[in-house]
Amino acid sequence: MFKPIPEHITYPSLEEEVLQFWKTNNVFAQSLEERRESPLFSFYEGPPTVNGKPGVHHLAARTVKDLVCRYKALRGYRVPRMAGWDTHGLPVEIAVEKELHLTNKKEIITYGIDKFNATSRDFVYRHLNNDGGWRYFTERMGYWLDLDRPYITCTNDYIESVWWAISQFFAKGLIYKSYKVVPQSPTIETPLSSHELALGYKEVRDPSVYVKMSITRASVPVCEGASILVWTTTPWTLMSNTALCVGNDIMYSVVKNTREVKHGDTKDHVEELLVLATARLSVLDGTYEVIAEVKGSELIGTEYTPVFPYLQTDRLKHPHMHTVLAGEFVSTEDGSGVVHIAPAFGQDDFEIGRRYQLPFFQPVT
Repeated sequence: MFKPIPEHITYPSLEEEVLQFWKTNNVFAQSLEERRESPLFSFYEGPPTVNGKPGVHHLAARTVKDLVCRYKALRGYRVPRMAGWDTHGLPVEIAVEKELHLTNKKEIITYGIDKFNATSRDFVYRHLNNDGGWRYFTERMGYWLDLDRPYITCTNDYIESVWWAISQFFAKGLIYKSYKVVPQSPTIETPLSSHELALGYKEVRDPSVYVKMSITRASVPVCEGASILVWTTTPWTLMSNTALCVGNDIMYSVVKNTREVKHGDTKDHVEELLVLATARLSVLDGTYEVIAEVKGSELIGTEYTPVFPYLQTDRLKHPHMHTVLAGEFVSTEDGSGVVHIAPAFGQDDFEIGRRYQLPFFQPVT
């Protein structure tokens, strides 16, 4: 016989009764033991970062994880689920810095690196085990995980296992030295992962400049004697310029641009030939007359003189250096439709540099 349903049901009380039943009868462990010989459904808990107390977004994500695992268990699979905690990285560092009222790396060094690491470890375990912490949260929401044998990234066992895995890659010749474009933290002076970068992402207004690159050898006669108008938001990388990129299918105009230039109290009118995307002619000062229009693909191979000619290399080894190349990422949404390429300072630039074997100039460190 079923118990009669009380008139006033307290759902939290019902949940706590179920949780206590699971705990008293060790139901999760029994579900694994009974399926010891069953097919394995392998599940790795993508470890949440312990940079504070869990939030409602963790509840939503873990509900989906638990749903999949329970479904597979009901289908007859053995589904071991080990808890894991990510205790490294910028989120934890920032949280500890805020708690200690530190604002930069120098203050961390003054505080003491060993002391800062110990404080970070205490911070992590406090949020794992205290009331309202990660263990309580996991058990209270009914998420089945082996919480007694978790992997924790700050423990020596875990760190040694990572070094062992890296040694296996090294033994198989899969580790090599190369370049990679990564974001850098000016505060802690270390590279950031894409996930860490996204934590503080915001759109800002950045200054930009237009520069002219004089054409020395034109791929189409109509461009002879002209300059290519280039737009960049990173003028400090212009010394490292190795190429320019246009869009193959973008239309470009060769224009005679007349503009007024002030010299003290006098004014002169300057007339020059410029090449830029037809859709971006509105960025020009003064007046202009369109001389010709060409597709971006026709500009490929055009050679030019960089603004800063200090960094040079063997042109025989790098035949594409200081030439116009094609780039899929070029657009006419802003700028001039011509992109300045410095392989050491941007992911798109890096990929173009690798594709065309451009030199890797990095005078700014």
